[in-house]
Amino acid sequence: MAVYYQQEKQMFTLQTAHTTYQMKVDGFGFLLHLYYGRKIAGDVDYLLTYYDRGFSGNPSDAGEDRTYSMDVLPQEYPGIGTGDYRSSALIIRNEDESECCDLRYVSHEIRKGKYGLKGLPAVYAGEEEAETLEILMEDAVSKVQVQLLYGVLEKDDIITRSARIINQGENRVVVEKAASACLDFVAGKYDMVSFYGRHAMERNFQRMEIAHGNYVIGSRRGISSHQYNPAVIIADKGTTEDTGSCYGMVLVYSGSFLCEAEKDQYNQTRVMMGLQSDFFHYPLEKEEELVIPETILCYSGEGFGKLSRQYHKCIREHVCRGRYRDRTRPVLINSWEAAYFKFNGETILNLAREAAGLGIDMVVMDDGWFGKRDDDNSGLGDWQVNEAKLGCSLGELTGKINDLGLKFGIWMEPEMISEDSALYREHPDWVIQIPGRKPVRARNQLALDFSRAEVRDYVFDQICSVLDQGKIEYIKWDINRSLTDIYSLEKNQGKVTYDYVLGVYDFLEKLIQKYPDILIEGCCGGGGRFDAGMMYYAPQIWCSDNTDALDRIRIQYGTSFFYPVSTVGSHVSAVPNHQTGRSVSLHTRGVTAMAGTFGYELDPQKLSEEEKKEVRDQICQYKKYAELIRRGEYYRLSDPYKEPFAAWMFASEDKSQALVNVVMLEVHGNTLVEYVKLKGLLPDEVYEEANTGKCYYGSALMEAGIPLPAEMGEYLAYQIEFKRKDR
Repeated sequence: MAVYYQQEKQMFTLQTAHTTYQMKVDGFGFLLHLYYGRKIAGDVDYLLTYYDRGFSGNPSDAGEDRTYSMDVLPQEYPGIGTGDYRSSALIIRNEDESECCDLRYVSHEIRKGKYGLKGLPAVYAGEEEAETLEILMEDAVSKVQVQLLYGVLEKDDIITRSARIINQGENRVVVEKAASACLDFVAGKYDMVSFYGRHAMERNFQRMEIAHGNYVIGSRRGISSHQYNPAVIIADKGTTEDTGSCYGMVLVYSGSFLCEAEKDQYNQTRVMMGLQSDFFHYPLEKEEELVIPETILCYSGEGFGKLSRQYHKCIREHVCRGRYRDRTRPVLINSWEAAYFKFNGETILNLAREAAGLGIDMVVMDDGWFGKRDDDNSGLGDWQVNEAKLGCSLGELTGKINDLGLKFGIWMEPEMISEDSALYREHPDWVIQIPGRKPVRARNQLALDFSRAEVRDYVFDQICSVLDQGKIEYIKWDINRSLTDIYSLEKNQGKVTYDYVLGVYDFLEKLIQKYPDILIEGCCGGGGRFDAGMMYYAPQIWCSDNTDALDRIRIQYGTSFFYPVSTVGSHVSAVPNHQTGRSVSLHTRGVTAMAGTFGYELDPQKLSEEEKKEVRDQICQYKKYAELIRRGEYYRLSDPYKEPFAAWMFASEDKSQALVNVVMLEVHGNTLVEYVKLKGLLPDEVYEEANTGKCYYGSALMEAGIPLPAEMGEYLAYQIEFKRKDR
């Protein structure tokens, strides 16, 4: 069992292989948080302390006992209006305009298997892999109920949290704010690790002390955003890559989100993850419910690296789905940086001929194949193949490419619309736009109201009519703007951003059910919607529009803290790079791109014969290690923000094979020798280096490391394979 309940103390204990999570219902019915961290034995309700503290209110239930205050006690799901002046996980506005929701315990249920969420992605697991705890809380006055959901994946050290808010009262209420998870720490000094960025430079590592006050990150953009990723780490002050305690919180959601960290007057720390409260006012009539997106919790007592590997396994095996979940993805070449909008069918066919000669598996036709679309100012929404531009039908083009032995994929942006389009001229009312106001444009396009079923259904039919024209085996699903002008003709405005995301999920679910063999790669101007919610539908996501190998090292470094390599779309592109103007060797570009699903963004016709040979060798190298890269345990061997080289490695689960990857970030005269220490090997086993035949004990490789070549040249890269020798 993973979930235990002690009736006499009304105490719940969630046990995983290495962690314990404990909470209890107290005498007044409040659900108090006790402990989350390294696995322990026994009850820790002794950690709760009661003192008379000034200006901390006392619930009426406590009578004259001034030592009892919700302003101090650690809670599982704190609401507003109970005397707790810290940040609230739940704010309910009642029919009389009061804001109060005093939740008390009603009942609970423990069952085998993992709960699911209506309309939302969530971690999945079989009955033998997980248990669910559901705790029902209720406000006695409004009759608002909250079902707190806990999923426990015991072997994987994963605990998930979500909530369903149900109006069982007679009067309408409005949900103004809702989180899915709250962690209250009664003691300790913590840092918050978050991942900030911008378009073409996403998920930069940032570590800050959680000091007195509130630290808030999130997105108001309707997408999870380039600016902040919906995943954070709470770390002890001394935690490093390999030592110390840390807690992860990953939101399984692709829209606007809010994460808050607060250190209060008594040095207690509260961290919450959930829905963004701006632009959010969700009304619930009698018996209506709101489901809050799930947060995946994980604890590591062995630093950031162990935490990352636990998340990698969870997302790879319990979030990603479909045919390609457990398969090596095809090596593809995308037409975007090869041709942009200037192509026809013969251009794509020539790209395919070149690709076939290089050993590439798939050709993807990017933006520009539909409607009136020769630049990014028109055509979105008109999902009809422009046969005049292609010079043939889509079926004929895909057939010719398949005859070359290649798969065929296609780009699309179903959520967006151009004002210069037949669809906009026919249905301007389908756009998210405030009546009487001029719209805010981005990339000269507007957003369709995907919260409306008739809009989704129309676009779905158009997309299906395209997919049915040929053997299409891959979709690059893109979105190239954030949401603004939040308004819907058919919805309460406070519901739009949430219902929009559920509409996207509904569309994607129908698409994968109808076309289960198609591989979907998510994209949002690159990495603007790189989140676990999208990975439920698209097992890989274009990591960034920035394909510069040196920038990608930092982008992929930040990405690796939560997301497995199998989800990272990463390609070798042309030089000088189209985003930075930097030139890096083809070898270095290849080593960097092999920390992802691997492919190409260039025109092969512009490569020399020597470069083409190198590409063939590169693809053979990738395919040799593809399974190790996809399923291997990932180790960060350096910090590219602080060290003169970037290094990472993949180790097989049985520790018999390892692939070390290194890119030199600096070069100097009379250079220093740098040493890289490996991780994750068996200390007493002997490992042979494949290229030289030299043998080393695992302990030596991990404790002393190996010297990197002191060679002249800029941004040199190395791949070093180690295999365990049989005794």
